[in-house]
Amino acid sequence: QVQLVESGGGLVQAGGSLRLSCAVSGRTVSNYRMGWFRQAPGKEREFVGCISRSGATTNYAQSVKGRFTISRDNAKNTVYLQMNSLKPEDTAAYFCAADPDYSGGDSNVQSYDYWGQGTQVTVSS
Repeated sequence: QVQLVESGGGLVQAGGSLRLSCAVSGRTVSNYRMGWFRQAPGKEREFVGCISRSGATTNYAQSVKGRFTISRDNAKNTVYLQMNSLKPEDTAAYFCAADPDYSGGDSNVQSYDYWGQGTQVTVSS
């Protein structure tokens, strides 16, 4: 059974930075495409970005492109989301997710089989 645990969330001022981590246990993370999603209160879960198994390819939502960077350290079984130039509209619970079989589109929630519990990011203006 794959388990994902996010950490690194918190309160930050607009323009600041945070780095989220997603620690994977139970399976080797190199077996999975890894995604990051976020969900604000009253809104649907939305795609932030994803990274391929090798880390060679990334894809980002337009709203975060140029500000957020996803990386992975397969040796540490961990995936990261570096968030810079944060805006109040980035406030949300952030979730990492794992897809073992590239069964669907990068941004499709249903493509990912395993999810973490989320970590809250709050950006004050």
